[in-house]
Amino acid sequence: MSDVAAIERLVVKHAELKKEIAKIIVGQDEVIEQILLSIYTGGHSLLIGVPGLAKTLMVNTIAQALGLDFKRIQFTPDLMPSDILGSEVLDQNRNFKFIKGPIFSNIILADEINRTPPKTQAALLEAMQERAVTIAGHQHKLDLPYFVLATQNPIEQEGTYPLPEAQLDRFMFAIELKYPSVAEEIQVVKNTTADRKQVINPLFNSKDILAIQDLVRRVPVADNVVEYAVKLVNSTRPNLDSASDYVKQYLDWGAGPRASQNLILGAKANAAIHGKFSPDIEDVHAVVKGILRHRIIKNYKAEAEGISEEDIIDKLL
Repeated sequence: MSDVAAIERLVVKHAELKKEIAKIIVGQDEVIEQILLSIYTGGHSLLIGVPGLAKTLMVNTIAQALGLDFKRIQFTPDLMPSDILGSEVLDQNRNFKFIKGPIFSNIILADEINRTPPKTQAALLEAMQERAVTIAGHQHKLDLPYFVLATQNPIEQEGTYPLPEAQLDRFMFAIELKYPSVAEEIQVVKNTTADRKQVINPLFNSKDILAIQDLVRRVPVADNVVEYAVKLVNSTRPNLDSASDYVKQYLDWGAGPRASQNLILGAKANAAIHGKFSPDIEDVHAVVKGILRHRIIKNYKAEAEGISEEDIIDKLL
């Protein structure tokens, strides 16, 4: 199949996928779109939202519709690396045998990732970056495709271990979940208090997802779009001579080169699902907030004046 035909097929399959997910999940279109973009590009996502916004249900529904294995890990302060990676045990013949942990799945929901100590967070980091885990000196490859969708509760900060910047940078998107509208909430209540059971049909399999990831990488990008994305990321760095007074005034740190790579990958995937054969600056704008939100560090002045990351990104755009 040619790349043109593959993109046309992706547009149709993507629309069917969103319709399938909508059987269970009401609204949250932008959130679902960003999760799917990160899956089409092989990235990871961090979902930030208060309890009860169906984060777990959403990830479970997406995994079912994609036909992928799904495991949920509840992160707690006493969780050890071996609890998620697995461990070696002695079998009856006194040989060491590796018992796989829940991390061996296509989609991992890392629930409340900031509730676990840095040691366990770091164990997940290797899996996210290398697509492999090391136990007792042996490296075990994870099945592809592999995604970590982590959730974080923005309210309770007591007893939490905030993710270090290096680990936040490993997430392609940081996605904020908002409360549903009144109409959407009415629909949610009707759906969840009736005796109707919705069945999610798998529309893809792991082979299809890997083919989409390869397709997205092959999408050509014009030099001016790459230049625009890099200059945009560059403009977030307050320590550069070229930085604007606004950035120097409100930011401590800007985004690194991984943000530029993710902007282009996200723009390619966004173009593909809309039937375009090459991304433009509009596609960069479509993904920029989710990609930069967690990579720019505000200073105390921005905090004091109530300026959000979104305000700063809007100003840069």
